[in-house]
Amino acid sequence: MAFKFDITATTLFGLEEILAEELRALGAEDIVVLNRAVQYRGDLALLYKSNLMLRTAIKILKPIKSFRAFNEDQLYHHVKKIKWDAYFNPNMTFAIDGSTSGEIFTHSKYAALKSKDAIADQFRDQYNIRPSVDTENPDVRINVHISNEVVHVSLDSSGNILSKRNYRLNQTEASMNEVLAAGIIRLSGWDRTSDFMDPMCGSGTNAIEAAMYAYNIPPGKKRSFGFQTWLDYDEKLWQEIKNEADAQTLTFNGKITAGEMDKKALDIAIKNAERAGVRDLINFEEKDFFETSYNGERGHVIINPPYGERIEVDQIIDFYKNMGTRLKHFYAGCNAWVISSNLEALKHFGLRPTRKIKLFNGPLECRLYKFELYKGSKRNGPNLDTTQKPIGSD
Repeated sequence: MAFKFDITATTLFGLEEILAEELRALGAEDIVVLNRAVQYRGDLALLYKSNLMLRTAIKILKPIKSFRAFNEDQLYHHVKKIKWDAYFNPNMTFAIDGSTSGEIFTHSKYAALKSKDAIADQFRDQYNIRPSVDTENPDVRINVHISNEVVHVSLDSSGNILSKRNYRLNQTEASMNEVLAAGIIRLSGWDRTSDFMDPMCGSGTNAIEAAMYAYNIPPGKKRSFGFQTWLDYDEKLWQEIKNEADAQTLTFNGKITAGEMDKKALDIAIKNAERAGVRDLINFEEKDFFETSYNGERGHVIINPPYGERIEVDQIIDFYKNMGTRLKHFYAGCNAWVISSNLEALKHFGLRPTRKIKLFNGPLECRLYKFELYKGSKRNGPNLDTTQKPIGSD
């Protein structure tokens, strides 16, 4: 029986339950949902699968030590006590990612520096050589998370954050994080059978993530991971897992459409889709959203409206009103999901949302609204706002 250990997958606010669902599907055990993270147990194969297959995870961490520290000296002492040559040798490079909260440790960079010194000093004392630090591309990346006096030290098996799928080398102004896009698709309940549309696709992230989800293409297919430089890296096991994932691709009989009126943005989206290997799975259209419509039976729409230079501030309210009108009259039979950080503008959408979810797009607090759009007339239905007051944001 394979040895099992604790694993922590970090994620974005609001995606914890979706991540837990993904982990259950992978066979994870003892799942515990935390704040922006999910803790579980599994073996080395599951650690590898988590990096390759999870769409809503940011990092996959392998905890190695937890302790209490009330000052920097105690932090240094406890970190130095860890047997670091079990994880890497002095000829390998390393880096520390630190995060802190609470009143004891208030500077994450200083906590990371103390941890780095402790590790380097241990190697110097034992081998008379200090391993080099490489913050960009280290052989081993170590995560030190401090909450008040509780310190968790973990090995970072992912390396670069998992939202770096290596297909989006170019992006537009309002580009969405790949993990957030994948999370919204899962939160929206898309069944992978109905048509999928993003009529304001920008750099194409929503459509690309939808295509990868529809065909069950591993999100980590185009990248490497931190665990591949670990001392216990199992190349044979990793190859078996990749082959197994490739054999689990699905067929999709619906249509995925990405529309964009900005030709430059559309060209970026197409190039990103080519790098992701899903160019032929997406129908790209150079078209103004306000000239589009849906004539199928069941459609699923996700929109991340433009902002900033692409739309003037004094035009935002009208823009959102017109967006709601277009969806109501030309997208009948669809479920439409709209995410925006402009909570005031969302109040003027003109449709009544049937669901509201709080999310963050980077530092921006957002709302994800669901609108059910009916065919024909459905007086006082959920998509018809018969009230005079604007929609609340919560």
